[in-house]
Amino acid sequence: MDRKTFILKGDLKKVMWETSWPAVVAIVLYGINNFLDAIFVGYLINTKALAAVGMAYPLSQIVLGFGRLVGTGAGAAVSIWIGENRQDKLYRLFGSFNFLCIFFSLLCTVPAYIYAHELMAMMGAKGDLQSIAVEYFQVTLIGTVFWIYGLALNMLVRAEGKMKSAAKMIAVGLIIDIILKPIFISTFGMGVSGAAWATNIGMIIYSFLGIYYYAKGKSSFKTNWKSVSYDPVIGKRILKLGLPEMILSVMGVIQSIIIFNAIARYGTENDISFFTVLNRFFLFLLTPLFGLMRGLQPVVGINFGAGQYTRAKTFLKTYILAGIAILAPFFLIALIFPQQLIGLMLPGYTVNAHQILDFRLFFSVLPLLPITVLALSYYPAVNQSKKASFLVFLRQVILYIPVMLILPQYFGVKSIYWGSALIEITVGLVTLLLLRNYQVQMKKV
Repeated sequence: MDRKTFILKGDLKKVMWETSWPAVVAIVLYGINNFLDAIFVGYLINTKALAAVGMAYPLSQIVLGFGRLVGTGAGAAVSIWIGENRQDKLYRLFGSFNFLCIFFSLLCTVPAYIYAHELMAMMGAKGDLQSIAVEYFQVTLIGTVFWIYGLALNMLVRAEGKMKSAAKMIAVGLIIDIILKPIFISTFGMGVSGAAWATNIGMIIYSFLGIYYYAKGKSSFKTNWKSVSYDPVIGKRILKLGLPEMILSVMGVIQSIIIFNAIARYGTENDISFFTVLNRFFLFLLTPLFGLMRGLQPVVGINFGAGQYTRAKTFLKTYILAGIAILAPFFLIALIFPQQLIGLMLPGYTVNAHQILDFRLFFSVLPLLPITVLALSYYPAVNQSKKASFLVFLRQVILYIPVMLILPQYFGVKSIYWGSALIEITVGLVTLLLLRNYQVQMKKV
């Protein structure tokens, strides 16, 4: 049974398992890498360097946001076209795909590198903190094209349902990154720039593995992988389906700017370090969920493209239940052992009772997040990207930005944690209502 037939006709639980576990493993490895990035910088340099990297990191995510824009959009289109058996569009895909990756790489790199000091100041960094953050950020920008192209290529491989192949590519790049980090930071004495160069090298290898996959004809469809010929129709489809991911990334950066500025204004450098490791750990716990999200997209897209609308929606319910089951033990550990986890991430840091409460509040929403996160993958896969954009807009623009601008003025740094929990609960409930009332439209664009 080929991959397409398996996704269209196979047992739901078996399809979910075989398409998700490699994606979960790959994303968990990515989460471990981010987590170790903070650990290496904190242990091998100092907490000031950790705070600087934490302030630079959200801006570097804009680069990955463009990778997700192209990768998610092209991936959603590929899954639907595989279901519809549109070999003509699949063959022409790479012309627009390559063009957009190159275009967004230039769009990111040049202005961000020139105005790196101003961008770090915008994040709230000052003095030595700003200098260290700029050093880290500028080195990451040198590898922009590989960050964008590598991620987008990998998302295309996943869109075929070939999760094991995609996971192997990610694993190789991340393992190299993890090996090189302590060598560059300590052995070569490169400091935070060493951490950034290790990541760049990992992304270069990651990108070439994706290129090799398509150059050797290992994909399930024929494609002109060398083409850089932009097709307005295909390009527009990629941008439309990938837009929610881009909005999420950009709004996430704006959210981080507001939060870091609030902490810098109303808190201390230790508060910045505390939030940095807490946020990294939170994202690490969400990595299995992001893996399910990547596994859901091709399964739903291929079934939707083939006209199996009820099966596509049933997959969503199955994945949500799996997400809740996966996050439950992490949720309990975070609530029961907060002091031990904080001590692991911030050696020698004295945590107070208020910060333990902040930690627990921040992590209290974990069981609700599978609904929101998986809906963001589901809607583009069924050609309903506007609904995903609405959820992102609701969370980031309507709720997060105003709340994080106002609350710290009256309640201080602690309001960032309980305010975040209230926002996630609100968005989760709205998402649940949308999914309950939504019927997949029969007409496809």
